[in-house]
Amino acid sequence: MTSSQRKVRSIPHQTFLSKTFHSVNIISLILMISSGLQIYNANPVFGGRGGWSFPDFLLLGGWLAGGRKWHFAAMWFFSLNLLWYGLYILVTRRWQRRFADSGDLKALRVSQNPKRKNYAWHRLVYTSIIPVLLLAILSGLAMYKPVQLHWLSSLFGSWQTLRTVHFITVPTVILFTIAHSLLALKVGSFRLIKSMFV
Repeated sequence: MTSSQRKVRSIPHQTFLSKTFHSVNIISLILMISSGLQIYNANPVFGGRGGWSFPDFLLLGGWLAGGRKWHFAAMWFFSLNLLWYGLYILVTRRWQRRFADSGDLKALRVSQNPKRKNYAWHRLVYTSIIPVLLLAILSGLAMYKPVQLHWLSSLFGSWQTLRTVHFITVPTVILFTIAHSLLALKVGSFRLIKSMFV
């Protein structure tokens, strides 16, 4: 085997669907966060109308109604993208390699293999983001249609609690993205991250 052949084989391979999922996910997340901050500025979650607001260069929509239109449009792309990806990993049985199990927890406790521990951490982080994403979507829908989905919004207690929960999911998703990327670097170097988009 030549060195060029070894180099080609060493590049991680990702399916077209995986690349599409990651690309749509990042684009829709950026649109939701920037338009969400536009909505936040109209009536900050913390501090009311006198609360701290975000600078204009981070915002999308130009005003409250514009921010809401961008936010809800991106939300549908994001939610449907998660849905088809969930079906994809279910049908292809990729969930067996994506999500944490008891073996990963055991590896974190007793394994002396750094790569195995990194892999376990990666799967644990990947698994833990699922309830956060579901919480973000459900709380967002409860605010989007509070009358039609009154049963859903009532689960959060007050309107302020609902808004606070939804807002807190944003930095949580950002921290997940950072952790996910750093662990991918440790497990497969920059080649792994690059393979998700190229």
